[in-house]
Parts: sequence; C-alpha cells; structure tokens
Amino acid sequence: MGQQLSDAVATLSGVGPARQKGLAELGINTIADLLTYYPFRYEDLQVKDVNEIADQEKVTLKGTVASEPVLARFGRKKNRLNFRLLIDHDVYMVTFFNQPYLMKQIETGQDLAVYGKWDATRSSLTGMKIINPNNADSAFGSIYPASKTVKQGTIQKMVKQAYELYAPVITDIVPANLRAKYRLLPRRQMIHDMHFPASQADSTAARRSATYEEFLLFQMQMQALKQTDATTNGIAIAYDNDRLKAFIKTLPFELTHAQKRVVNEICLDLKSPKHMNRLLQGDVGSGKTIVAAIVMYAAITAGYQAALMAPTEILAEQHANNLAQVFADTDVNVALLTGATKPAARKTLLAALAAGEINLLIGTHALIQDGVTYANLGLVITDEQHRFGVNQRAAFRQKGGQPDALAMTATPIPRTLAITAYGEMDVSEIDELPAGRQPIQTTWVRSNQANSALSFVHQQIDNGSQAYVVTPLIEESETLDVKNAEALSANLQEYFGASVKVGLLHGRMKPEEKDAVMAAFKAGDIQLLVSTTVIEVGVDVKNATIMMIYDADRFGLAQLHQLRGRVGRGTKASYCILVADPKNQQGIERMQIMTQTTNGFVLAQKDLELRGAGDVLGVKQSGMPEFKVGDPIADLTVLQVAQQDAHAIVQQPDWQSQPDNRALAAYLSQKLAAVGTLD
Repeated sequence: MGQQLSDAVATLSGVGPARQKGLAELGINTIADLLTYYPFRYEDLQVKDVNEIADQEKVTLKGTVASEPVLARFGRKKNRLNFRLLIDHDVYMVTFFNQPYLMKQIETGQDLAVYGKWDATRSSLTGMKIINPNNADSAFGSIYPASKTVKQGTIQKMVKQAYELYAPVITDIVPANLRAKYRLLPRRQMIHDMHFPASQADSTAARRSATYEEFLLFQMQMQALKQTDATTNGIAIAYDNDRLKAFIKTLPFELTHAQKRVVNEICLDLKSPKHMNRLLQGDVGSGKTIVAAIVMYAAITAGYQAALMAPTEILAEQHANNLAQVFADTDVNVALLTGATKPAARKTLLAALAAGEINLLIGTHALIQDGVTYANLGLVITDEQHRFGVNQRAAFRQKGGQPDALAMTATPIPRTLAITAYGEMDVSEIDELPAGRQPIQTTWVRSNQANSALSFVHQQIDNGSQAYVVTPLIEESETLDVKNAEALSANLQEYFGASVKVGLLHGRMKPEEKDAVMAAFKAGDIQLLVSTTVIEVGVDVKNATIMMIYDADRFGLAQLHQLRGRVGRGTKASYCILVADPKNQQGIERMQIMTQTTNGFVLAQKDLELRGAGDVLGVKQSGMPEFKVGDPIADLTVLQVAQQDAHAIVQQPDWQSQPDNRALAAYLSQKLAAVGTLD
C-alpha cells in the first residue's frame, strides 16, 4: 500500500519502544499526529545587525571566530565556554554555559552564526545554540511543547524526517471550494510552513489555514454525532402531563417565564423518539435544580428511572436532601450513591436499583461504575457539565438503552461560544432570576482598606449571619505575594477573637475532613469559613450573606461570579467584597465590571473581550474541546464560520460521495472509527 500518514511513528529511524512511549504521552502515535504537532512559537533566527538589537533580545549574530575558545570549569558539572566573534571590524565576546561539547565546532578564522541573548551594556552575547549558516532550513526556529522524555531537538529532527519522507502523500482534506473561498494554503504547503516558515507572513498564513482546517474537522465530527443522534433511536418518554402539571402546582413558588420555556423545550425532547443531548445553562441561582426535578418527575411518570450526577460528594448530598424534600409528597423513591456509601448499604441499594424500586438515583461518578445496573434508565442529568469528560458521558449511554441526556452548568458561557463548542448539543438558557432574590451588593477595596471591610463582616456576624473568606493559595509561595489560607485563618481568628469560630477548607484536605468542615458551617457551628476555591460550585448555605475574596484580581470573572453566587441564597441582603490591587488597566476594569453587574452572561462576554484566549473558563476544566492551533475564543469567528460550513456540507444529500468531499468523508470515518463509541 505504500506510505500512509496513518503509519506508526515507529517507522521513522531512531524511534525505539522507549521513544515511542514518550511520544504517545504527547499524543503522537502516527505520522499524521507528528506532522500536525505544531510549534507553539518560533525563534527568529534571521541574522541581525548589532546596532539594531535591544538589550536582552534573543538574536542571531553572524561573524568570524577571532580567538581560540577557552573552557573554564567551576563547581561540579558547571563550565563556561568563551570566544570572540569579529563582526564588521568590531569584536564581541560570546559565552556558552554548560555546553563544553561545542568546543569542537569553534575554530579560529571560521564563519559562525550564534543564537543567544544580547547584553547591550557589555556588548556581549550569551549563546544558546550554534546555527550552521549555510543550510538553515528556515529563518525561524520552531519551538514545540516537549516533555522530560522527548526533548525539543528530538521533535524538531523527527518532524523534519517525517516531512521529507511523507510530503508526497500529504493530500488536501478541506474541500477545494472552501479552500478557494477563504484563500487557504494547500495542505502540504500549510504543514511545511507551520514547521519551517521562511518569514513571519508564511507562518501567519499557515496558521490561518491550519486553524480553519482544525475547526472544520471538529465541527464535521460534531455534525456527524448530531446526525447519529438524530437517527439513533433514543427513548420516546410518554410522560403523564396531568400528573406533571399537578406536581408543578404543589411547588411553593411560581416558575419564572424562562424556567417554563426551558421545561417545555426539554419535555418536547423527552417525548420525541430522537435521542436528547441538551445543555442547560443558567446563571447562579436561576433555579436549574427545580427544572431538573420537574423533568426527572416527567420521566418517572412514564415508568423510567432518572439519574443525577454531581461532581463532588458535598454537592450530591445537597441535591439528594433538596430533592427528597421536593418529592416528599410524591411516590418518587430517591437514593444517594457516592464513594462514601458503606458496602452493606451499597449492596441493598444496587439490588433495589436493578429491581426498579428506586426511581431517582443521585450521586457522583459512582453512578457509572461497573456493577451499577439500572432497571429502566430513561434520563441522565449531569450537574456542572464542564467537570465531566466526554468518556463519562459516553459511559452513561451504555448504562441504558440510549437514555436522554441533559447537562446543566452554572458557568455562563457566552451563547455564541456554547453553541459552537458544544456543537453536538442543543442549548437551553435560563436567563432570568426567580422573584424575591435580592441582588448581591458588590464592592471592591484595595488591600490597605481590608480592615474596614473586616469590621463590616464582624457586624454582620454579630447580627447572626455567616461569611466566606476566599484566598487563592494554600501555602506560602515566595514568588506570589498572596495571603495563604492557613495564615489567613489564624490571623482572622485572632482578629475576631473567641466569639467567632473560624473554619478552614482547602484542596489538600481529605474528602471526609472537607465534609466535616462544610457540615459544621452549614449547621452554624462555624461562623466564618476561610477557603480556597473548593466551595465554588453549588454549595448552598442560606445563612451565609458575605463573600470576601482576597487577591480577587487573580481569579477570572466567571470564577469570581461563581464564588459570589455562594451568598444571596436566602432572603437576607448579601454582600461580596473584592480585595485586590490590580497592576494594570485591564485588572482595574475587571474589578469595576464585577461591581456593576450580577449578570453572569454579561460578565462572561466581558471576560472574553478582556482576557481572550482560553482563559475564560480555565479551559482545562471547562469541558471546552482542546485544539492544537485554533483558539476557540480568540478565533471565535473562524470557529463559527467552520460550524456553518460543516452544517451546509452535511445538509447536502449524499454529501460523502461528492468528489469535492471524498477526502473529508474518508478522514471523518477514520476518525470516528478510532473514537470507537460515539459520545
């Protein structure tokens, strides 16, 4: 069959089992993976004129070696290599640290190009590497994400080898009409210019083409999943509308218009035989849990079981308690399953679940472990969707006959981004708060005013309220001047004295310790809780009315908004105090916007504008897909265009067999086969 991009990297020379393992850890298994393992930045290797260089700038200088290299050793394994370089009648000192083997490459009278850091005061260069000036591949050195086992130089050599061997079999995937429409490079040239650009313009053009290709391929996968969902028979849940209406009437409050709209959207999906895959977004405190309760009740009236999965035990327990109250007057049997469930209780519970005696099971990811069997699972809800990966969502599908899936999140993702990034999901939004909710008053103070803020906190505690104090780090860090949680709790205990009990919660504590502290805070035994951000999601203590956040400028707006949402959950007036000394205008703007709006969607949009790239949700934990080149935030327009194009392609009847789309269809079927189960 000849060479193919799907060949294993082991076909390259110098790739033995150990190197193959190291590459696999970087996500490089095939030649295609290697060729699309793009540099994240470039070193400018163009030779510069000494007079044009700024101090501490990284540059390449070219000249003639004017003195014998001298190697001086000092200390164990430490050495310094010095020689002089003659450039245009002037002599400059070049120093290499701890690279003694370079001695062999330096001969008096020889022309040499050296890349390093320029010291303007000493007119000298601290060398990083010697460049062969005659056969430099490109004027830019590609820098790749490397690891301990696979070094930068290894990746560079391997990419070069792979490109030389496989360039002839690199063919276009993006349809020709789209390449022409957006003036995209042919794929072979794009890959070449991503790795070996001759100029800044080449690298920009290649990156633009690579970003579009990556987004289009992602959106095509999303469309394929959506089509599979549309054609996969889900469950048509024929719920009892009269019982559902009667249940809604028993709720102690009137649903908001937004809640009613969302309940209708979800119930339509339940009724339909198509598989539901919906994302429910609602700002902090917008009443998502009650929407979840209503739609789970609907599924239960049709004889199905429902499951609700939460990211932490505290949250799962809280849901179980709340829902047990909501369903107190119905025949719904609610059960809780977490890692903390004792073996005997777990055994009884699993038997009841398999027999269909439990209608609603709430828990952590324990719900999808082996041995958990459902009698008739019809609806799965995941809370705080962004904490769960694609594989966990897939595991749930295998638990029942394709149960309908609803994911809830209180992390406001701007609608444009949500629709595009969760391309395979329909999106519902609760965009109004329930009546009677008091807006949280937010103020920003600089750290020298923190004491006056603390006296206000003392006043509130004396009036019977409770408070959270949040700080970004757990232990001393010399590099960051950040109040650490342990020292802060000790200081506050001293400040407030014996009349106020101060508790401490942080990520290094064992789960049972965290639970004990949280339970004491809920019970009112602790009046002031000092915490790192482990309290961020969903914790509900109605008597807590103050959220004080130290070093608030170190958090994203979305995160600050999540933290603020921990208070204002009862009927008392609530306050959020941000303590921060932002270093720049952007930091100041972020503090100001927090005091001006409590609307999470407005904040998320603002966060997009102010922070951009990948920062908004902390992409790693957000469930946002990770891209190699494209940035779903900075390149949002490209992502949206790619989505429209992908949608247009799959709308064409029999699109796979059209000549223009064949390469794309082949790529997709290969990709989806590799994924195995479609999520």
